[in-house]
Amino acid sequence: RKEESIQQRSASLLNDDTAFAVVEAYKAARTNIIFALGTSKGCKRIIITSANPGEGKTTTTLNLAIAFAQMDAKVLVIDGDLRKPRVYRHLQLERKGGLSDILCDLIDVKEAIHHCENHGIDCITSGQIPPNPAELLGSEAMGKLLDYLSETYDYIFIDTPPVTIVTEASVMAKYVNGVIVVARQNYTIHESLIKARENLLFAKAKILGYILNDI
Repeated sequence: RKEESIQQRSASLLNDDTAFAVVEAYKAARTNIIFALGTSKGCKRIIITSANPGEGKTTTTLNLAIAFAQMDAKVLVIDGDLRKPRVYRHLQLERKGGLSDILCDLIDVKEAIHHCENHGIDCITSGQIPPNPAELLGSEAMGKLLDYLSETYDYIFIDTPPVTIVTEASVMAKYVNGVIVVARQNYTIHESLIKARENLLFAKAKILGYILNDI
């Protein structure tokens, strides 16, 4: 069952066998994101969040990153979910030696970057589960880390926990160009989405748009 679950996660990522309609949907999302970002120069940093767990934000984060990498952009994915990380499972990487370890000065950032040849992207996993995830992600160290990584990458996508459950996406909003909210067909309720929007706007986040998943 574990092997089957790993295969299912891997198969959910864009590849040569992905249905044409799915590929085109991510390309359309990519184009809309580029327009939403406007004429801002330099590395674009984007948070992907959702209102609730189970809405597909991690899969969406990775597939958007892959879609951007397919136009020869240099792309990094950061697993900013330091509570229930998922990115490492999708990419079949080790979780340890990641973001939390960098922010606590346990390892150098260069040691934490994985290159995923199959997908054309780089990744920093979550690292060890810390007792204070929101404080770490909203810290000055996080801002400096993103500034450093922005010298190398064209796009940085950050997967974060649901914004109505915890504050991580909100506290990191000051360090990014914008936020994308993932909703799921026949799953997300309007009240949750409204609450997610309110939380982000209260944090003065720029909402780039919404992606409706699992149609």
